[in-house]
Amino acid sequence: MILFPAIDIKDGKVVRLRQGNYADMKIYDVDPIDVAKSYKEVGAEWMHVVDLDGAKTGKAMNYGIITNIVKEVGINVEVGGGIRDLERIRNYLNAGAKRVILGTVAIENPDFTKLVLKDYADSVAIGVDANNGKVAIHGWNMVTDMESEDFCSKLADDGCKYIIYTDISKDGLLQGTNLEVYSRLSKIKNINITASGGISSIDELKVLKDYEIYGAIIGKALYEKKIDLKEALEAIK
Repeated sequence: MILFPAIDIKDGKVVRLRQGNYADMKIYDVDPIDVAKSYKEVGAEWMHVVDLDGAKTGKAMNYGIITNIVKEVGINVEVGGGIRDLERIRNYLNAGAKRVILGTVAIENPDFTKLVLKDYADSVAIGVDANNGKVAIHGWNMVTDMESEDFCSKLADDGCKYIIYTDISKDGLLQGTNLEVYSRLSKIKNINITASGGISSIDELKVLKDYEIYGAIIGKALYEKKIDLKEALEAIK
């Protein structure tokens, strides 16, 4: 299982939201590049970087910071937040990002998503964000009628190789993740599931590994020192 330490960026700063609420945000007085370097120093091989301004507006508001992380740190980066067209996909990949994350566009433009998966399947993940089991879009500000687990199965049928599944109700609370849903999702064939939202202990990471989950994103638990990244990496070897 791959650990993805997370860097969420808003207005150029490292932040964490509670349950996707932009009004309930904690700002960490650290430089995103310094954070990325610290992750690499303890052994992280991947990093999960999100442009929160981009997720909300659809514009690449923190593109420069993110591409600087890719260039200066020399670590595998998956990047998301407002990536809704081919130009932005190509820009990030050409800048050295290993994977881009599609969210809102995967719901609103399924034909485009199929086209992207056909040409960039190995370099694209679909972010499926769930609010009470329903898919949420536009930076989690709008909830659809689509069942999130059914959507994951459909994406697998459409050729998607990577899904990042976030239970919004757990995100940023440090009260544990939704292990039950990942147990179910792990049974979908031909898909790599990354768990995201609320992971707050190494024991949870071990359970996710036992489920044969592909990856796990940890964010606030690192900043609040609930999980030591080096210990977590050792624990899931």
